Amino acid sequence: MELAVQPVGLSQPTGLVVDDGALARGTYQGWWSEYKDLWISPLIGLQEQASRISVYQSCFVPWMFQTEDYARAVIKGTVPDISDSVLDDRVDARIKRQKLLTRESAPAFLALVDESALHRPVGGSHVMRHQLKKIVEIVSTVENITVQVVPLRVGAYPGLDSTFTLLEFESERSAMVYVENAIGAFYLEQAAIVRRYEDVLEYVLHPGRALDPKSSLDLIHQIGNSPDLS
Repeated sequence: MELAVQPVGLSQPTGLVVDDGALARGTYQGWWSEYKDLWISPLIGLQEQASRISVYQSCFVPWMFQTEDYARAVIKGTVPDISDSVLDDRVDARIKRQKLLTRESAPAFLALVDESALHRPVGGSHVMRHQLKKIVEIVSTVENITVQVVPLRVGAYPGLDSTFTLLEFESERSAMVYVENAIGAFYLEQAAIVRRYEDVLEYVLHPGRALDPKSSLDLIHQIGNSPDLS
C-alpha cells in the first residue's frame, strides 16, 4: 500500500490518499474534469461507477440533497478563504453531481444523517427551511433514495465523530470507503477497513437507533416547519 500526498491550502483537507488502486478507478475523464480546482474529482468518478452509495453525515445535509444556497454556505463556511471563482465552481459542480440521482440506471442511495445536522441553520433559517423541504421532496419522488435520521435521543454512537461514504460496485469490484476530515481525504479499499465502516452502518441502522424512512421524513418535515428553527 502506498501513501500519496497532494498539498493544498491550509483551510481545506490536504488530499492524503490511501490505496492508490482504489483511487485510480475514479480518475477517468468526465464532466467534472472541466473544473480546475475540484479536489474530489476521483470521488465523483467512483460515484458514477457505483451501484449503491451509502453516505453518513454528522454535521451537514448530504450533498445529494443540497440546494445551491445551502451548498454555497457550507463550502464558504468550511473554507473561509476560498476565492469567489473557486467557490462558484464548487457549488456548480455539487449541483451537477445531483444529476446522478435521476439518471438511467442510477445507483441506490442511502443517506444516514444525524439529527443535529437538520437543526444547524446553515445559511440562515430561510435557507435551511428551503433545504429541509427539498430533502422531503426528493426522497418522496425519487425511488432509489432513502434517508434515515439518527435522533438526538440516541446520544453518542459509533460514527458520530466521522463523515464517510461507502461505495459498492457491480461485478467483482470490491467496495471502498471515502473518508474526509480536517487533515485529508482518504480512499480506502482494504477489506478489513471497509468492513469496519459497514459495521458502523449496520449498528446505527438497527431498529431503535436510526429512525425508519417514514419517521425520518416526518421528523425532517417537522423541523423544517418549526418556529424554533433559527
